[in-house]
Amino acid sequence: MSVHLPTDAPLRAIARPIANLLSIPHLVDHFPLLVYAFILFTAVHLVISPFLSARLLPQSYGKLRSRRSINQWNIQVVSLFHVFIVLPLAFASLDSDTLKADKLWGWDDKVGRTVAVACGYFLWDTLDAIINFDDFGFLVHGASCMTLYLMTFRPFLGYYAPRFLTWELSTIFLNIHRFLDKTGHTGSFAQWLNGVVLLSTFFSVRIVYGWYLTIDFMYALYNARHEIPTVYLLSFAVGNIVLNALNATWFYKMIFAVRKRFDPEAKPLVAPTPAPSTDATPVAAPEGTTAANDAAAH
Repeated sequence: MSVHLPTDAPLRAIARPIANLLSIPHLVDHFPLLVYAFILFTAVHLVISPFLSARLLPQSYGKLRSRRSINQWNIQVVSLFHVFIVLPLAFASLDSDTLKADKLWGWDDKVGRTVAVACGYFLWDTLDAIINFDDFGFLVHGASCMTLYLMTFRPFLGYYAPRFLTWELSTIFLNIHRFLDKTGHTGSFAQWLNGVVLLSTFFSVRIVYGWYLTIDFMYALYNARHEIPTVYLLSFAVGNIVLNALNATWFYKMIFAVRKRFDPEAKPLVAPTPAPSTDATPVAAPEGTTAANDAAAH
């Protein structure tokens, strides 16, 4: 049973010219939910998380001094909150026969609700990455996800949208890892166990399943290349490759970050230095790379 608010009609009126301009007609019906999701995530970030954190974890939250560290804590609360909302919606959309019958152009309102919540989150994420700029990769990730998921309202690729959102499963354990750091449990058995689950989940859903899904996705795009505007083909293909590249980069950084919690001497993985040849000019060893940014400590 859907709930209708007095603000729904004005928000749909605002969305209509945007939907017409971008040729995403299904945005109109789901724009109110997108806006409400954005407001909710912003409220969690700016009000609810600071209020509850200061009362439930006064020592851990109270020792955060810099604006950046406080913001990162609240970001992680929003991220965890988003996952527990969007994942059930995404999983509920996976069994849609309409989408299975037409992976490219099929539509189901369940996907509309799922993507509206996700777009509200990625809109918040993108704006925070701009206002509190910290890492260009996070800005690219938020903006790319919001743009790609908005196109689902065309309708386009509704079959794939909830499946790509299942990548967020690993975010649960990533945020637990970060909170264990900030609550004085660095190097504990709980963090070791969570680290194993984190790396296993990230590799399974974002690398193995992610690349499998990407290949199927690219194949579907290729088969429909004569029906899809070139700009769509390029946007989705490049955007998906960028996101997969970010996943691979973050996985590398997380391996180093988890190892570092239990071995302070751990170094980033680098290519081995070639052994000098006795019958030729020795090959110069590659310059030492600087330590990878500790992605899991953000």
